[in-house]
Amino acid sequence: MRQYAVIGLGKFGQSVAFTLAENEEQVIGIDSAEEVIKDLADKLTNVVQADARNEKTLKTLGITDVDAAIVSVGGDFEASVLITLALKGLGVKEIVVKANSESQVQVLEKIGATRVIQPERDIGVRLAKSLVSPRIIDHIELSSDYSLLEMAPPKDFIGKSLKALDVRAQYGINVIAVKHEHGEIDIAPAAGHVIKEGDLLIVIGKNKDIDKVKKKA
Repeated sequence: MRQYAVIGLGKFGQSVAFTLAENEEQVIGIDSAEEVIKDLADKLTNVVQADARNEKTLKTLGITDVDAAIVSVGGDFEASVLITLALKGLGVKEIVVKANSESQVQVLEKIGATRVIQPERDIGVRLAKSLVSPRIIDHIELSSDYSLLEMAPPKDFIGKSLKALDVRAQYGINVIAVKHEHGEIDIAPAAGHVIKEGDLLIVIGKNKDIDKVKKKA
């Protein structure tokens, strides 16, 4: 079980905190607004009203023990910067920060954020990609070189085994899981697994190879 701090409990922060809690992870939610804390007191087991810009306050709350911190403080960019600096100073290894523009992304990355997200932009990009390639369910860039793709198999994959398809040799990707129509997931499926209609393939590979697969889909 990992420990997370979610700082800023607006709609985005709440969705992150609730999802982590539903997956039985340890979550501490932090917000400066008393009314927010009152509203969430019966929804999250550990919520605290605090000024997260203060490094000493964060240390008192045990933030040095978390595996990752998610910073989502709305339109207050100065607060995002100060909180990121405080988390960096406390030695938090993974710092994920919500930003509203590319210039904010650049600043936050320079001062120590390990990952900066722009939810509206990211959702827009994913929507556009799904419209261009309807069989692509989700595309997550893991780095500048690698991506994870969840996709409905191309029609000519149906009825064939992973061994026969040999996607590693043909496309340079690896099928790391198969999600079946009724929700079951095969992690590291056997070479003899036969792809069926309704299956979803979860594949990983270099972005240039992933792009080839997307064109086929």
